[in-house]
Amino acid sequence: MAGNVEPVMTEKSSPANLSYGLEETGQTSHAPAPPSSWMYRMFNIGPLHFPGYATPPVQLAVVAFVCFMCPGMFNAVNGLGGGGQFAAKVADNANVAVYSAFSVVGFFAGSVANLLRSEGLGIKLTLSFGGLGYFLYVSSYLSYNRNANAGFVYFAGAFLGVCAGLLWTAQGAIMMSYPDESSKGRYISWFWMVFNLGGVLGSLIPLGQNIHSTAGSVNDGTYIAFMALTFIGLALAWCLVDAHHVRRADGSHVVLMKNPTWQSEFLGLWEVLRTDTYILLLFPMFFASNWFYTYHFAVFNLAKFNVRTRALNNTLYWTSQIIAALILGFALDIKTVRRTTKAKAALGLLFVLVMVIWGGGYAWQKQYTRAETSPEDYVKLDWTSSGYVGGMFLYMFYGFFDAAWQICVYWFIGALTNNGRKLANFAGFYKGIQSAGQAVAFRIDALGVPFMDEFASNWGLLAGSLLLAAPVIWLKVRDTVPLEDDLRFSDETFEDVKPTIATEQSTIPHEEPVKL
Repeated sequence: MAGNVEPVMTEKSSPANLSYGLEETGQTSHAPAPPSSWMYRMFNIGPLHFPGYATPPVQLAVVAFVCFMCPGMFNAVNGLGGGGQFAAKVADNANVAVYSAFSVVGFFAGSVANLLRSEGLGIKLTLSFGGLGYFLYVSSYLSYNRNANAGFVYFAGAFLGVCAGLLWTAQGAIMMSYPDESSKGRYISWFWMVFNLGGVLGSLIPLGQNIHSTAGSVNDGTYIAFMALTFIGLALAWCLVDAHHVRRADGSHVVLMKNPTWQSEFLGLWEVLRTDTYILLLFPMFFASNWFYTYHFAVFNLAKFNVRTRALNNTLYWTSQIIAALILGFALDIKTVRRTTKAKAALGLLFVLVMVIWGGGYAWQKQYTRAETSPEDYVKLDWTSSGYVGGMFLYMFYGFFDAAWQICVYWFIGALTNNGRKLANFAGFYKGIQSAGQAVAFRIDALGVPFMDEFASNWGLLAGSLLLAAPVIWLKVRDTVPLEDDLRFSDETFEDVKPTIATEQSTIPHEEPVKL
């Protein structure tokens, strides 16, 4: 019957083929569950086949839906420009608080996330606490809509920065370390698609509620709906399993630290910077990766369009991100092309997109200034206005570009190592540096810098950061990273994490990295 659910043990998941010697005594409390555990059993529901619960696809799906509910709703609120308020100054200052705290916490969050794993609740606690910050942040806008309490909005922003630093670092480490090397592009793509569905849904809510309104701010119901969704997201985080139990299709486990301590993890942070100094060349690319959000949301969308049109624009913006993720994720996993070749091609594609899309943006930005759009009686564009279609397509291309940039950065980082501990630190660097850039960008906008100057800073920073990243992409990305290399930054052994089923990956020759 189609509705019956039955566990299916395949040849790949049978205990005989996946023996790690776990029956031996002396296991730590964080040793992987036995291969026969319910966590690894595949299930059928009629013609549909589902992987085991403690496998990378399922665990990444849970993380994706947490981000769908929490950061996805945050993106929807920010995408309205000014957090959905008529004036952007309060939202700009709140976002300065968000990303200032985020930049500090995010840089060190990899060490904290690695350490919390040893307590058995690390991933769950990290993501759930992160979701709490998004819930409080959205509630502060509901409060502001009622009593204009800017202080609460600023506090919520700073608190969210702390929470988001932990959430995004844990998310990045999971997304880049759980899949095998041949699947990282698809996993990043799947995550980005689900995550941005949150932005699409979050944009449809104010679009539906304000479709007959040309007002400048959204109503209370919009914020209440966002609060409900973020609460669901923070609760969903408790459905994750500990990273030590995650097992890939080839039987291998994620390379982690079995016995992390505060000392080992914070010293490990500096060890990464010492042994992988080349990562510094990617910092400008990290810094630029969210810099353009302020321009997209506050300068392009808020300044020029009324509330219902901004909601429609956002729906199209996040939908374009899903399309970009679908295309790029699978392109980056094409098996017939070497990973080194794909890395160089991806870098070239980003440069072309920067020149073409932002070149079109320059023509658009010449049409209006901050002084022209600042007065409260300025009549903003509606989707029925003449000239709207050109701006609509440009905003869609901006969304496509954002997804392309983020996915490629994640994929570049994931191509440098498979070690979960090191990737947590890399993810922390990425999100911390990224947030520092966004904090500066929001502060620049709050100071009233001319729109064209903001545009120029985006175009120049994006192009320049690609040139600085090129040596890393050319010289450090390899077709595969040997397991021995990944184990050098861990106290685990080959026996702890080794694959137990032969795959195509085992036939790829190892390459020595080029030193920078």
